[in-house]
Amino acid sequence: MDLLGADFPFHSEALAGKRALICGASGGIGAATARMMAKAGASVVVAARSVDKLDALVQELASLGPGPHVAMALDLEDLSAVDAAVEELLSDGPVHVLVNNAGGPPGGALIDAEVDEFIAPFQRHLHASHTLVRGLLPGMETAGYGRILQIISTSVKEPIPNIGVSNTLRGAMASWAKTLSRELPPCVTINNVLPGFTATDRLSSLANSIQARTGKSAEDVHRGWMDQVPIDRLIDPLETAASLTYLALPAAGAIRGVSLAVDGGRLRSI
Repeated sequence: MDLLGADFPFHSEALAGKRALICGASGGIGAATARMMAKAGASVVVAARSVDKLDALVQELASLGPGPHVAMALDLEDLSAVDAAVEELLSDGPVHVLVNNAGGPPGGALIDAEVDEFIAPFQRHLHASHTLVRGLLPGMETAGYGRILQIISTSVKEPIPNIGVSNTLRGAMASWAKTLSRELPPCVTINNVLPGFTATDRLSSLANSIQARTGKSAEDVHRGWMDQVPIDRLIDPLETAASLTYLALPAAGAIRGVSLAVDGGRLRSI
């Protein structure tokens, strides 16, 4: 599939006039979502801890859609910096699409986790997301359009072994979003996308952690994952980005409070 070429699934102006903030955009699904939304006509603000990692992406986005596209340094564990980022963003007008996305915590059994191991992950996920929503929501409501999207995990539906802190965090994010879906104004939707085994650096890091802990080979780790996935392959980040982009469209206005799995059929639950 050439999802940014011949197989691009959207009109080039599907998100024209919309401004999107994509957190955790330095790689993986975040960067893929930036590419997809830019090609669909959105003006994209890509955010990560270091803008150095975003410069090449911004140049690429300019070749995909008219923009303007900009990079923003944003440390999601620093809530004062998040507040300042909101103020800076709103000085240029409303943000219509917010994609909450951040790196996951290290692997390991939940029972082995110390209490302080929960602090930083919850700050950069739940606390930062809540701060961004509270800051950006008035502009969305005034504009009459808002789409709030979380990139979480299939562990929301079925806990994944040996990533206990991550499972706990993702469940909290899903419950937070579902609660907000009943409170937000009618013109603003909130939804979650739950990636399965996706070809990202995060998955490679988890594979390395499993290898170190179990002594399994990389091939055995990969095969163990693929045995759970009916499509028998890793998911392209752009496939997940396509789902996020659809949920950002006007046509998705009736989809609200949903957790959509993009997992190749791994989940056994309905």
